Amino acid sequence: MNAPVSTPTITNAPAPWDLQGRGYISMLRFSRDSRVQDSFLLPSLLGKRGKSPWGYMMFVDYSHSDVGPYHELLFIPGSFPFEDGRNHLSISRIFVSSMDSVVNGQRNWGIPKDVAEFDVQYGKRGVDRVTVSKDGKVFAELEFRHYPLWLPFLGKLIPKRFRTLGQHHEGKTFVYAPSASGWVQPARLVSARVDPEVFPNLGRGRTVLTMKVARFRMCFPKSDIISHR
Repeated sequence: MNAPVSTPTITNAPAPWDLQGRGYISMLRFSRDSRVQDSFLLPSLLGKRGKSPWGYMMFVDYSHSDVGPYHELLFIPGSFPFEDGRNHLSISRIFVSSMDSVVNGQRNWGIPKDVAEFDVQYGKRGVDRVTVSKDGKVFAELEFRHYPLWLPFLGKLIPKRFRTLGQHHEGKTFVYAPSASGWVQPARLVSARVDPEVFPNLGRGRTVLTMKVARFRMCFPKSDIISHR
């Protein structure tokens, strides 16, 4: 007889989390008639996004977290009204390389994480390359270049209302305000090729700013949770 297949054990890692790592942040501008910012939105948020044309893409390489190292690719399409009476930025699409991160991200902050495979190549001909695939199919290929200027970054100087995020998940609203500090470098998003069936079509936006977060430490606090009636 074949031995029974064991079910992977998921680490229970309640907030707050302490994270360290590096990554890239790109700010993109989309046209007024673009639907990219509204792709992958939950029905509860569809049609409620503010009029801002700005969206944000992030790639993060966590060298340390409460569930171990992992990679992450996410998109923030803008801000939305939430049940606390305020507008907050919200993550609409996010992939990580760790199932522990998927489960705990949903539990702690209502973040709609999904699992994917990452191939990250640093410093190849001066360019950092990130390839993301799911079920053996590549859906995102990103190339970044950074420049040798180091600047300190103190996230706590940013007012809390500007770094607070909101998420809807399983009939609840999660509101949380991460804080971070570290070092950043000017950078450029050299190319971004994505499958719009899996991830927002970054090619429809114009990249206006990219920064490499060369080294950071971040705290993800406990969420304020509001149950929907």
